[in-house]
Amino acid sequence: MASPLGPGHPMDSAMIYKTAGVVLYLGVLLVIGVVASRRMKDMRDYYAGGKQLGFWAAAFSARATGESAWLLLGLTGMGALVGFKGLWVVLGEVVGVGLAWMLMCGRFKLLTDRYDAITIPDYLEGRFRDTRQRLRRVSALALVIFVTIYVSAQIDATGTAFESFLGIDYFIGSLIGFAVVLVYIVSGGFVAVVWSDVFQGTLMLVGLVALPILGLVYAGGVEPVAESLRALDPSLLTLSGAGGWSLATVLQVVGLVVIGVGFLGSPQIFVRFLALKDTREVRPGAILAVCWTILGDTGAVLTGMVGRALLTETGGPSAEAVLGTGAQDVLPMLAEHILPAALVGLVIAIVLSAIMSTIDSLLVLASSAAVRDWYQQVRHPTLPDASLMTISRVVTVGLAVVALALSMTVAVLSPTRTVFWFVVFGWSGIAATFCPTMILSLFWSRMTTKGAMASMVTGFLCVPVFKFLVPEIPVIGATVAELSELPPSFALALLAAVVVSRMDKAGQGELEGVAEDLQWAARSMKEQARDGDFEPAPAIASSSPPEA
Repeated sequence: MASPLGPGHPMDSAMIYKTAGVVLYLGVLLVIGVVASRRMKDMRDYYAGGKQLGFWAAAFSARATGESAWLLLGLTGMGALVGFKGLWVVLGEVVGVGLAWMLMCGRFKLLTDRYDAITIPDYLEGRFRDTRQRLRRVSALALVIFVTIYVSAQIDATGTAFESFLGIDYFIGSLIGFAVVLVYIVSGGFVAVVWSDVFQGTLMLVGLVALPILGLVYAGGVEPVAESLRALDPSLLTLSGAGGWSLATVLQVVGLVVIGVGFLGSPQIFVRFLALKDTREVRPGAILAVCWTILGDTGAVLTGMVGRALLTETGGPSAEAVLGTGAQDVLPMLAEHILPAALVGLVIAIVLSAIMSTIDSLLVLASSAAVRDWYQQVRHPTLPDASLMTISRVVTVGLAVVALALSMTVAVLSPTRTVFWFVVFGWSGIAATFCPTMILSLFWSRMTTKGAMASMVTGFLCVPVFKFLVPEIPVIGATVAELSELPPSFALALLAAVVVSRMDKAGQGELEGVAEDLQWAARSMKEQARDGDFEPAPAIASSSPPEA
């Protein structure tokens, strides 16, 4: 029941329920940070959880980290705007997640253990026998840049969520979310991140499965919703979308499906594979991760469609006029429409979960690149791990502050932006920079350091080029833009890796033992699949200078 002070008053009962749900959620995150801090003993714990993750934690953490606010705000909005066409994204993500777990995870885990790696640049240096640390420098720089920008986009989404859902000023909301995430990361490191991801990933999955079902019940079943959508726009119930099948439609679909390639090597995902206890966790982790993706992503698209049916009218204002830019408000509006006030606070917490589960993971990743991969391994190679815990926490805070400042600067300079105005430099940038190198490093023994560097630099540069410059080219620009920036950037980065590696005869001479490493990893995974176990090969020393 509403407060007698009126529905818009700060003491309105609905607002009290919402605030209570958010406060409870934030409190749980702080408790997780305090408990996890007791597990922090050294750098291996802070950045890789002691490499002791079970499949349940790894799968939920990887999925919560990989989705971000895009899933609950972006994909639900896409479902509202294009209907079943949004399921192409689901297909792409299911394929990407499945391939990452089933084809790459086990090999990557074995090789990172063999090279004693606790970060992605550690692995790259060991795999490519890069004694001059060129890959470590390039990959650490790329991670710090792209990850900081991606974190700033998620902080922006946090402020927008607090403003939209609770009426709290954007800047104050950004600071609240920023402060809570920072406290539990700095205190608990990677362990706190993973534990919070399990909690947040569970909230996200439950919400995305339950909300469309409750919406259908509220509407009276599937048929009334389908009839409403058919009356609004019949193309919402087709896989091709408006206009039917054409070249532009095919390119759009390819662009949607290829979103899934971002899971095939993105460091924020693969650091979870690195942290697994052993490869026996891979198969159950793959099953769990794929099931999560099918249920969560499909639920997001259906949430948008149900929301479109219930919240808009035939002949009325456009979907974006009612549901916000990109229809990204459809999930919270649907929750307000069909749920009691006590549960709306939970839905707000679920949206914040999608955002914060990405912020925390990326901050730890960027910190590891700056401290472990640059400050220690490049600048001070004799510095022992034990002396770096304080530095790691300070750098984590520093990078977070930079991301906060960037998000607020963009908010001031571009007040009409969408929540995802600059996410392109995050997900697409990280994927195009790292995924081709990660894929080839596990399956092609002749890939060299120069090939990897060419691939990473090409992917790094192509994302802004295909996002901002190519669409302006006369005649072909608009058609290529339908594909989105990730597919061509990924393809060119892959081509650069192959061409440069084949030309780099001297570099191939430096790859002593790499073919044997890859053959051992592939053979070991086949033996485990057949016999259930295998005898791991002894670890070899990393190419990094030894610690004091």
